[in-house]
Amino acid sequence: MIIRKADKNTEAGVMPGNDLLEKMTTFHEEMAKAGILRDAAGLKPTSHGFRLTRERGKTTITDGPFTETKELIAGFSMIEVGSKEEALKWIKQWPVEDGDVTLEIRPLFEEADFA
Repeated sequence: MIIRKADKNTEAGVMPGNDLLEKMTTFHEEMAKAGILRDAAGLKPTSHGFRLTRERGKTTITDGPFTETKELIAGFSMIEVGSKEEALKWIKQWPVEDGDVTLEIRPLFEEADFA
């Protein structure tokens, strides 16, 4: 999973410009053509969401927005590749039009991991 970290713009609800939208669409279409794209989506700012926290049996609901953006995500792309190197090849193609960005790559657990 490619996780696109949130920043001040994504948290402020600033929508990407047409140039970035076109580049991201092309990037995702290329991954789809290569047969590796499982899913992708952008997330609305945390001001539209909430958190559930359960601690010592007590449940707390907290409405957004949340102040610490470095721990938030703005979107994701789910890919299925054969290696870390192949994932790296694809994420290096992330559109530069997205500006300063942090991408976190995390593998999913597979059924075999629980055998």
